[in-house]
Amino acid sequence: MSTDLLVGGMTCASCVNRVERALRRVPGVTEATVNLATESARVVAAPAPDLDARLRRAVRQAGYEPREAAAEAAQSSSPWAGFTPVAVGLLLSAPLVAPMLLEPFGVHWMLPAWLQFLLAAPVQFWLGARFYRAGWHALRAGTGNMDLLVALGTSAAFGLSLWLWWRSPAGHTPHLYFEAAAVVITLILLGKWLEARAKRQVTSAIRALQALRPEIAHLIDAKNGKESDVPVAELLPGDRLSVRAGERVPADGTVLEGRSSVDESMLTGEPLPVAKEAGQGLTGGSVNGEGRLLLEVRAVGAESVLARIIRLVEDAQAAKAPIQRLVDRVAAVFVPVVLVIALATLLGWLAWGSDIESALIHAVAVLVIACPCALGLATPVAVMAGTGVAARRGILIKDARALEVAHKVDSVAFDKTGTLTVGKPTLTRLVALSGMGGDERALLAAAAALQSGSAHPLARAVLDAATEQGVAPDAAAARELRAVDGRGMQGRLADGRLWALASLRWCEELGVVIDPAALQPLQAQGATLSALLRFDKEDAGGAARAMALLAFADEPKPEAARAVARLRERGLRVVMISGDNRRAAQAMAARVGIAPEDVRAEVLPGDKAAAVQALRGEGRVVAMVGDGANDAPALAAADVGIAMAHGTDVAMEAAGITLMRGDVSLVADAFEVSARTVAKIRQNLFWAFAYNVAGIPLAAMGLLSPVVAGAAMALSSVSVMANALLLRRWRPSQR
Repeated sequence: MSTDLLVGGMTCASCVNRVERALRRVPGVTEATVNLATESARVVAAPAPDLDARLRRAVRQAGYEPREAAAEAAQSSSPWAGFTPVAVGLLLSAPLVAPMLLEPFGVHWMLPAWLQFLLAAPVQFWLGARFYRAGWHALRAGTGNMDLLVALGTSAAFGLSLWLWWRSPAGHTPHLYFEAAAVVITLILLGKWLEARAKRQVTSAIRALQALRPEIAHLIDAKNGKESDVPVAELLPGDRLSVRAGERVPADGTVLEGRSSVDESMLTGEPLPVAKEAGQGLTGGSVNGEGRLLLEVRAVGAESVLARIIRLVEDAQAAKAPIQRLVDRVAAVFVPVVLVIALATLLGWLAWGSDIESALIHAVAVLVIACPCALGLATPVAVMAGTGVAARRGILIKDARALEVAHKVDSVAFDKTGTLTVGKPTLTRLVALSGMGGDERALLAAAAALQSGSAHPLARAVLDAATEQGVAPDAAAARELRAVDGRGMQGRLADGRLWALASLRWCEELGVVIDPAALQPLQAQGATLSALLRFDKEDAGGAARAMALLAFADEPKPEAARAVARLRERGLRVVMISGDNRRAAQAMAARVGIAPEDVRAEVLPGDKAAAVQALRGEGRVVAMVGDGANDAPALAAADVGIAMAHGTDVAMEAAGITLMRGDVSLVADAFEVSARTVAKIRQNLFWAFAYNVAGIPLAAMGLLSPVVAGAAMALSSVSVMANALLLRRWRPSQR
């Protein structure tokens, strides 16, 4: 089972590693992943009644605070929330910094030592108490973190000031470093506040989705038809609701009465309202347009589409991208290495002949500037921003690995039916084969009886054709109906004989010969063909005869050709994998712009994964796009699986990315947002590493004061957050 836990008090990548180690030591835990940006942990463990308590105890013993989700949600969303400690620090530090700022203008003025002490002490020991607590916990655990570096650095500056003040002659005020300790703590608190403010913007996608849930629904009493307002949390499947013009749909359901247009843009990214009438589905959270609708509830709570979308986005934002492993390895040794460098700086300056005052200040600057905050934030904030902006565009990214890998894709394999095509084939012709006897209406009735137990798109086409022609199949007499995977449907009909509606591939396997004169004209038109077979004996082991040919036609989606062209413009190879006969598959491929040599036809459902593996075997990075349950193995086998939200739950579970509307143009958009997100991750990591690589030597050489080092450290974290926030401005390229 998977458990989510909020963790307070983490400040850097070292904290992340420490919490993960503490959680993994809990009995029964198999995996623990901590995200610094969301301040959350995801734990996979064997079910146990006291698991939650054990996890919380482990977090607390590691020196951090386990938090309740409800308490977190109740926190103020004001942009100035949490600014009070920063304001106090700024007020107390300003007089300490003023003499340093005035000196370039020829004003030489210094506060008395006792006043500097009174101003700096509250900042050091009240506002800075969090650093002492967290640093002490880190020391007890035998590790280091950002708080330990800040506590050591500012304490050294504060202690040095006390020492110099004590040793100074009466009436003389030496140069003290109270301002360095106070300003460093204040700047770090300011940086943390700016991080938290930016973090609220990064997580706005989740909050926007959660805000789509209305609180009240208009329930219609089944007995007297009267309306009453009830909380949405009390709705049950089967309830009837009234949705007035301009209101949000309170739950997933089916329209019973009325006609209106519905805005689903926040769920699917589709900017235009969608027309809805009786019999069509409604998704909770969408906005009703101008008409009143009567709705029957289909799904509520965790089973609703909106709840699943929120869960997918939260999962993606909580996940750890593969590139984060590099950061984790660096963070594991970063703080100990910095402590060694600071000690070496102190001893080096003393050996060089410097006084203890200067040597200690240079060592403090090293401790302050080396805080690994930016390293811990670089990857998760970019992942959060990328998944958030993708969700607003109708692209749900389920895991961070898919987000990281998608931009490397060089080959895209599409399923045909329902993905590149509309997925609603129609029966265009039924040809009774000469010499077999039986009229077309009787043969259509037999085919419809066989398909009465199937939900396949071709089955619906047969049943719709029978209804249109007024043919009533004897479905009640059909027995032993059985779907033969990838081949067709068989069953025993009213005449007691075994019949089958078979693909041409199955006909070949059974040794059934079909008159080429009837077959070839239909194949030339690119039709999908099935044969109606009747077996001579009681079982399928006997010889079968083709009684009729059924020709089906499906239309490509309006945007399919543009989507394929856009992928090819990106230099990607586009492949179509279909179980259809070769001529029909190639005819459809030609209509959407896929080359004949890139068509994989007559592929059984179980072999689609092998076709994807064959592409990967050529050294390609493959994305598979599909919508059906039979596509799930291929979606899982691909480097990146992309499922259509109108498809099956099995397909969406197997895929790393889900497209919330059936627009295959979103495939290229998914690759775009992946490329932009990975670029932001790399930029953040580059600047985080470059900042430390450049800053630590400068501080060690005495070229940076502790105050400048503190400002630079705070700025590095804020710049990483700001760079990630630029992703929120991403828009799909022109199509």
